[in-house]
Amino acid sequence: MNICELRLNQNARIVSIEMFNKKIRNHFLEMGLVKNTPIKIIKIAPMGDPISIEIRGYELCLRKEDAKKIKVEVYR
Repeated sequence: MNICELRLNQNARIVSIEMFNKKIRNHFLEMGLVKNTPIKIIKIAPMGDPISIEIRGYELCLRKEDAKKIKVEVYR
């Protein structure tokens, strides 16, 4: 499952980041998108792009194209 498949206010944990562009992947890691980090979907734009997540106490907006490459698992 990826971030785009989550619903509003749903909690999940990052499993992996499947990006081939090393520069963007490293940028995401620097922003705290690392394995086993909990996230929560807090906003979804009307057309589905961008998606806002809460991670490590701050809000991060991701383009749908990038969010599809972040694999997560849902937890309660």
